[in-house]
Amino acid sequence: MRIAIDARKLHDFGIGTYVRNLLKYLALIDRETEFVLLCRPQDMTVAERLGPNFRAVAEPSRPYSLAEQVMLPARLVAQNVSLLHEPHYVLPPLVPCRAVVTIHDCIHLMFPQYLPNRFAHAYARANLWAATRRAERIFTVSETSKADILRYCDVPAERIIVVHNAIDERFAAPADMEAVERVRERYRLNGPFALYVGNIKPHKNLERLIDAFNLVRRAGYERLELLIIGDQISKYPRLRRAVDRHKLHKHVRFLGFVADDTLAALYRLATVFVFPSLYEGFGLPPLEAMASGTPVVTSNRSSLPEVVGDAAVLVDPYSAASIAEGIQRVLGDADLRRTLSERGLARAKAFSWESSVRRIHEVYMDVAAMRSSSP
Repeated sequence: MRIAIDARKLHDFGIGTYVRNLLKYLALIDRETEFVLLCRPQDMTVAERLGPNFRAVAEPSRPYSLAEQVMLPARLVAQNVSLLHEPHYVLPPLVPCRAVVTIHDCIHLMFPQYLPNRFAHAYARANLWAATRRAERIFTVSETSKADILRYCDVPAERIIVVHNAIDERFAAPADMEAVERVRERYRLNGPFALYVGNIKPHKNLERLIDAFNLVRRAGYERLELLIIGDQISKYPRLRRAVDRHKLHKHVRFLGFVADDTLAALYRLATVFVFPSLYEGFGLPPLEAMASGTPVVTSNRSSLPEVVGDAAVLVDPYSAASIAEGIQRVLGDADLRRTLSERGLARAKAFSWESSVRRIHEVYMDVAAMRSSSP
């Protein structure tokens, strides 16, 4: 049996984490099945690190392009593939073998304004609809995302399999305190700070987070800073205007993307992690913060309560006052901070890439058996 995995988004934020850990743990679980990795030309060495049963094949077509609708199926024919796993929602109709697909969320249907034009929205909707019908099984990352798929796509519920995401090992590893202190010194983090990690698209709700941060400072926490890790602020000038409106230039810091080791240290240094997103298919950053022992304040919407359980303070993301109140609860109560830290560490251990990938592998084998037993 020969299984192909589309690895073109290997280095992406979010889906890239999913792909990297899928490959890592498949290599530990299965040393016999032949895996063909469809990679960008610059990623061809990835298979060498996984094992002799992994082989990379260059696939230069861009994800979400018209070219992939033809080039990817042709590549599968040339490689004589038995099963394809698409880790995002595009599954070309000309794919010549059985397939499984991962749909992380329905964000393009819920927030069409993120797409560049109406054609892109129609393309996303058509591909999502086609993938749910073409795939033998549909993986998704939370019960919330499963409910969204059922709402937008007419597909039998039994074909959708929830397999949770998990965190990279670096966030659960023992802290290198010397490295953590170097990060503290480099960024001059001499006082308490709230941390946000993720992109800064509108549904992440950062404008309201800045409003809430202003309320917290006015309530007596003048030393508190807010660090925002993610996209460059130049992409969303409304956030800069929100900072200007509250005169917070010296207290809100946009750091853009940082190296993984630096991010792990910032999680551990933060006084509180705040993630007031309006919608998440899963929401890895709160789980990463909990694995780092940092108290978490997050939304009571979408998949986030499912992910954090009782290990975080839940707030109404549509209310700056509610977000501010959640932050103040954590800042003002040492016992609560300690409790959230302990619960968060325990909660994060409940999510494991190894167990998740074992479940995905089981589905591969089930779908392959369906194929071999068919006429």
